[in-house]
Amino acid sequence: MHSLEALAHPTRRRIVELLAERDRTAGELVREFAVSAPAISQHLEILREAGLVRSRAEGRTRIQSLDPGGLDQIDVWLERMRAFWSSRLDALERELRAEDAANRPPPSNPHNP
Repeated sequence: MHSLEALAHPTRRRIVELLAERDRTAGELVREFAVSAPAISQHLEILREAGLVRSRAEGRTRIQSLDPGGLDQIDVWLERMRAFWSSRLDALERELRAEDAANRPPPSNPHNP
């Protein structure tokens, strides 16, 4: 699953935000939501498949952490969108300036009444 698709769900976005603050166990994440533990597990699985979250064992506990590498895919997409909109906005600015200049009255000459 693509990173953006994984983040389309508000619960998964919130999980990523929580993991950006600090690593957490699945149980800690469950306590943050009004959904079941299996539902959080499914969300975590989707985030792992998208490369946004990784899980590591510490004894019998599984610690969930944000995988910053998974955000690279989003960053690449955003950079393409920034370039697209930047060029479009620059063109719009040129057009608006040209239109403004064309609609501006000619300067008055104080020596010619």
